[in-house]
Amino acid sequence: MIEFQHVSKSYHHARAHHASAQARAPLSLADVSLTIQRGELVLLAGPSGAGKSTLLKMIAAIERPSSGKVLLNGQDVGKLPSHSIPFLRRNIGLILQQQKLLQDRSNLANVMLPLIVLGASRQDAAQRARAALERLGLGDKVDALPQTLSGGEQQRVSIARAIVNKPQIILADEPTANLDRQAAQQVMDALHTFHAAGVTCLISTHDEQILAKAPRVLTLQAGSLVQDQRRAAPLDEEPA
Repeated sequence: MIEFQHVSKSYHHARAHHASAQARAPLSLADVSLTIQRGELVLLAGPSGAGKSTLLKMIAAIERPSSGKVLLNGQDVGKLPSHSIPFLRRNIGLILQQQKLLQDRSNLANVMLPLIVLGASRQDAAQRARAALERLGLGDKVDALPQTLSGGEQQRVSIARAIVNKPQIILADEPTANLDRQAAQQVMDALHTFHAAGVTCLISTHDEQILAKAPRVLTLQAGSLVQDQRRAAPLDEEPA
């Protein structure tokens, strides 16, 4: 479903005026090649700045490769015209570190929004959005505004919004970073439920307890893929 073919990404600083200076610009990704099959659950590990966020953003065409190819279902994502990108993202649940919730709308309205955009009735959208919030332990917060929630609660609202449309792929960038252990387990349980239903999940995390139970872990270091570790045991759903 997802394939990286010798993908590199560099960010040229504004002060890099000469070709020699640009050549020394740090690589966020360096010659990364990998394949993720449909229905896999894969975790991305590595220190801050290793390239995990960049890798996730390339799959959703938020970032474009400097060289190499990013293929999604055989389609070269890096060459998609801008008007085609929204159609690509309809099948992707994006969970980014910046929640970008609408602060003047209730949590329920925030989660309903992707469904309304795709033409669902308000009644159906509300029902599905409420179920997604309840799954993430926010059933008593549906009518509240995001600004009244803690950072961790806002993060869970953004996760509910990402999964409410039942996407084919979930890309999650540190989804449990600001959560306590119980809330983190609720998030992972929700993601595991979608994976069990056949959704392809790619999740970056620093959480050693989550990494220890993952069926496959890709480790990035300074933009390079340094390890691809597979385990026979599935992700454990039981709280740590």
